Amino acid sequence: MTKTPIWKSIAQSLTSDIAEGRYATGDKLPTEAQLAATHGVNRHTVRRALSDLADRGLVHARRGAGVFVAASSTDYPIGKRVRYHRNISASGKVPGKNVLALTTRAADKAEAQALGLRVGEPVHVYDGLSLADGHPVALFQSVFPANRLPDLLTALSENGSVTNALRACGVADYTRLSTRLTARSASATQALHLQLTEGAPVLHSVGINVDPSGKPIEYGKTVFAGERVTLTLGDG
Repeated sequence: MTKTPIWKSIAQSLTSDIAEGRYATGDKLPTEAQLAATHGVNRHTVRRALSDLADRGLVHARRGAGVFVAASSTDYPIGKRVRYHRNISASGKVPGKNVLALTTRAADKAEAQALGLRVGEPVHVYDGLSLADGHPVALFQSVFPANRLPDLLTALSENGSVTNALRACGVADYTRLSTRLTARSASATQALHLQLTEGAPVLHSVGINVDPSGKPIEYGKTVFAGERVTLTLGDG
């Protein structure tokens, strides 16, 4: 049985402390000497653990001052209402999105089934990165029926807001029909976008959103950075 390296165990422990709120954004972590004494290791081992946290964007060092928490876990509710900006703002953080790609292509089997289309019918695809206080928290892909929403990509290119883009295309409201959550390990590409180490824990969400008449309007796949997001389930 392969043993977990001590430095990695320390890094995991500190990551949990940050995710569970024991250290908030801006808080100073214990010194290398204090952490070494607490864990019964030398300072080199602690330094490697702190370096791992820094590589993942969780902490940053200030010369002569110490190591400080750069990002804390963000509460993100998974409920009937699907509004990223509203959810992140409610957590006390500043929401943001980076548009990675806006394309139109043929629907695959899963997308067609979710949206009530035939395989090969055109769909609009929005690939993007969701941010909280400037830190990447989720990598997403949203798929929409292109024939029903011919001007959607133009609307999305203006500000990246799905809610505003759908409203501009005549869809006044939408709600979540279903969500499936799976724990996975980050692939190399996912880790690069989310500023994680390859193999870090992520939560994979697959959801279908519907318009007021109950007709599917969006099929979404999202990869949440496990150490930066706490998903909460509810009816809202």
